[in-house]
This record gives sequence, structure tokens and C-alpha cells, in this order.
Amino acid sequence: REITDPPSVLYAKGAWPPPDLPLIAVVGTRKATKEGLNIAKDFARDLARSGCGIVSGLAMGIDTAAHRGALAAGGFTAAVLGNGIDVVYPAQNEKLAADILNTKGLIISEYGPGEPSYPGNFLRRNRIISGLSVATLVIEAPAQSGALATARFAAEQGREVFVVPGSLSNRNYRGSHELIRDGATLVQGVEDVLGDLGQNSLFTPHSSNLISPELSEEETIIVETLRKEGSPLGVDRLLELTKLEPRTVSIGLTSLTLKGYLIEERSVYSLKIL
Repeated sequence: REITDPPSVLYAKGAWPPPDLPLIAVVGTRKATKEGLNIAKDFARDLARSGCGIVSGLAMGIDTAAHRGALAAGGFTAAVLGNGIDVVYPAQNEKLAADILNTKGLIISEYGPGEPSYPGNFLRRNRIISGLSVATLVIEAPAQSGALATARFAAEQGREVFVVPGSLSNRNYRGSHELIRDGATLVQGVEDVLGDLGQNSLFTPHSSNLISPELSEEETIIVETLRKEGSPLGVDRLLELTKLEPRTVSIGLTSLTLKGYLIEERSVYSLKIL
């Protein structure tokens, strides 16, 4: 997508998302409260289940929760680094980075291998986070949070900016409330985000990633695994990829077939609509 001051080059690891998959940035403070972390993970998980990919910055706090929420739903997530593509920062998120790559997610940076990291890099990368996304969702942003820069970039790029409100006495929401005062959209649930984006010409639902609320978490994992692989799979391969128990996979496959999600032929399963 076109943004002001675009990077001259992007280094990438992993898989780029389908071109019609709407991406939503989920950002906020590194020093998030437990409530904020839960909100971020729940929003990201439910957005992923509703057919969206999640973009964030692999930082501690809200970023980490957002990536984890997308992964929990079997969805796509992209991490934009503020340092060289060959280094995971912070180091505590090396496993998270590996999980993103192992599930066909994406890690990108405008900084090549061996390039040093400077404090300003992390603010500059926020324009890429917002530029990749049709909207930015802010959760717990203090007055000096870098998430405010991401929201500002999003507004300048003509993207939607959504904000989850919080307690007036909680400093982690001072920046968030300033955004609302300045015109950002207050949201209380995923349905608010999807409702607004559904009226926006930038948003096109990714039909192959739309998962019905009637599906259990395990059924959702099976469907998403089949979608990502893009080809029919046997039970053994599904067990390997989903990491679910054999009985869980067996029950899930039977249920999904009865519900009309899957077609079974000689013990090989494929999605009815890819």
C-alpha cells in the first residue's frame, strides 16, 4: 500500500498473506496491564476468526498479546521489526517469532542483516505497521506511547483508527482517550470494528478465512490448517500439523463434515469452499 516516505526495500521472512486478506494493526503499550493483555489477545483472536490478519511490532506487552491471539485462532499475523531482519528484539520473543514463521506468518523489516538498531527506528517502523493495514486498533496507550505514532500515521494514510477506552484513572489510557477526543472511533468489541470496516470500501471479507461462531476452537484449528495448506490432508498429516489429540481430530472431522465444512474422500479431507 502507498504510504508517505515508503521504505526503499523490505526484508522478509515467512509467507506474505493472500492479497485479499484485510490486515488490522493491533498496538499499545509495552507495559500493559493484565486486563489490557487479555483485551488485546481476545480482539486479535476474534478478528482472526472473522477473516482478518493481525499486524503488530513483536514488542513486549500489547504487541505480543496481539500476535498470540492471532496464532491461537490459527490466523495470519505479521511482525514489523525496528531492527535488522536477522535479530529478534526483544530476545524474549524469539519463540514467538519462530511460532509466527512456523504457522506461515510473516516477519519484515526495512533494515537488513547486521544493521544496527537506533531508538528512532522503532517509531519509523510504525508507518509500515499502519501502512500494511486497513485499520489500526489501539489498546492501552499512555500519553507518550509509540502506539500514538502508529495511530497518527494511520490517520495520515487515510486508514481507520479504533480505540478501546479504559478507566479515567488509569494512565495507560491517557493517550487512548486523547485519540478518541481527536476523532478516533471508540470500540467496545470486535463487532464494532467489523461493522465500521464493513462499510468501508477498503475492506473485502476474505471468504476462505471466515469461521462461523458455531465452531469450537479445535474445529477452527482444523479448518484453518486445511485452508493454509491449500490441499486435501489425511488424518495423520492433520494430527502432525494441528498438534491436537487423535480423538479430538477424529471428532472434529466428523462434526465438520456433518456441518458441511469438509468433504471426505477415502479418509482424505478437504474444505468444501477453498
